[in-house]
Amino acid sequence: MRIKKGDNVQVLSGNDKGKTGEVLEVIPKEDKIVVKGVNVRKKHVKARKQGDESGIISVECAIPSSKVNVVCPKCGKVTRVGYSVEKEEKVRVCKKCGAKLK
Repeated sequence: MRIKKGDNVQVLSGNDKGKTGEVLEVIPKEDKIVVKGVNVRKKHVKARKQGDESGIISVECAIPSSKVNVVCPKCGKVTRVGYSVEKEEKVRVCKKCGAKLK
């Protein structure tokens, strides 16, 4: 997958189109990612132990990784991810400005 945990991404389609957020989790087997503040659902939680509170909490759910693109930290634009080899190491780069992505 070209998207890594900690990347800033922008949603390209769906209910949350245009929203940006940080990637919290990557699920390569399902080709999905969890983005902070995107695809938020309500979850009813029951108290499991004495002292725990029950209630309704907001949880970010996974979305397909094909529905997001990385936001370049240097140029600030939504871009595709490319690769280049430097010192026998594969490095992710921005397709628009050529900057290295962390």
